[in-house]
Amino acid sequence: MIQLIRGFKDILPGETELWRYIEETSVSLFEDFGFQEIRVPVMERTELFQRSIGEETDIVEKEMYTFPDRKGDLITLRPEATASVVRSYIQHKMYAKDPIRKFYTIGPMFRRERPQKGRYRQFYQINAEVFGIESPLIDVQLILMLVTLFSKLLVTDIEVHMNSLGCPKCRPKFQEALAGLMLSAKDKLCKDCRRRSEKNPLRVLDCKVPSCREAMAGAPAIVDFLCPECTRHFETVKEMLEKQNIPFVIDKRMVRGLDYYTRTTFELQTGLLGAQNAVAGGGRYDNLVEALGGPAQPAIGFAIGIDRLVEIVALNKEELVKKPDVFIAALGEESMNRAFEWICGLNLEGIRADMDFSGKNLKPLMKRADKLGAEYVLIVGERELEEGSAILRNMQTKDQAVIPINSIVKNIKEKIR
Repeated sequence: MIQLIRGFKDILPGETELWRYIEETSVSLFEDFGFQEIRVPVMERTELFQRSIGEETDIVEKEMYTFPDRKGDLITLRPEATASVVRSYIQHKMYAKDPIRKFYTIGPMFRRERPQKGRYRQFYQINAEVFGIESPLIDVQLILMLVTLFSKLLVTDIEVHMNSLGCPKCRPKFQEALAGLMLSAKDKLCKDCRRRSEKNPLRVLDCKVPSCREAMAGAPAIVDFLCPECTRHFETVKEMLEKQNIPFVIDKRMVRGLDYYTRTTFELQTGLLGAQNAVAGGGRYDNLVEALGGPAQPAIGFAIGIDRLVEIVALNKEELVKKPDVFIAALGEESMNRAFEWICGLNLEGIRADMDFSGKNLKPLMKRADKLGAEYVLIVGERELEEGSAILRNMQTKDQAVIPINSIVKNIKEKIR
């Protein structure tokens, strides 16, 4: 028997309803905030992710699914969506008509990480990206949108964590202060961090190796080195979040895992997932559009991990499973043929109708209807066909009504709607 590739999963009926509910709730909210859907490929040139995410990141160094095509060009299954959306924004010159654009996208990403609960090698994200707005107010709006979405999904154990990573003006002084600590703690750093300390010291703060975290426990915080512009930006974000009654925690160690972030960075964390506590995160990437060959345009975005979100959404999955409005218990070949015509007609009218095709007698058919959770059962056999009527039974109240077979789709629709 051929089985799934390790780190991949099937999303089965009974689960898909919950996934779709989350996606539809997200889409409805995002469109209320003025976002439009964009769909980008799952495969891009490897260079796109090397230049955007950063060659010194774990994602690029260890986790991407990269391989040469028949011409020898390196291509990669996307490990995240932002780079692809930025590439599309630039390639199609969407900034020419109006540089201010709001997009959302939903789909699979791919990283060859160690599989564990809530983390797969093919995983799914909901992304939102905004281009062309420098104001810190858009930072606040995105966080508000995230918090509102989780509220709509009845996820209450959520905490906003924030930091500012400053800008190219801020980082040299911070990196200089950080370099001294890293030099003294070099023997305690892992092999990757010793290399990163020379090329991209900020990445050392994001290392999850316990010895590295211990060595960097006393590291300076970048928020203490912000330039006046970045300080004003961050102060405005905090002030406006307070006015929106959104509690937050300033997490000075949070640097996120991608090189393109600047200024505001944030995560939504929950205590319901154990060590993997981040269920959404994002921030500004004001220099990325220009770095990838486009015009200088500020930008900000976030990603939600759907796999993790599904685990914590406070909903009863059974309530989301679509059950038949009507189950037709057809007795005899002629009745089954007529019933098939009727369920097709009902389906076309937007009524969930089903039947059994095995030719069983009434008792197992009623059991089948009950198992499916059908609201009504239409009972029809040879006698009912001769009399020109069928029996419609309410499975909750057990009340029964005789309805004419002539125009039966219309008659059923009137009875159950």
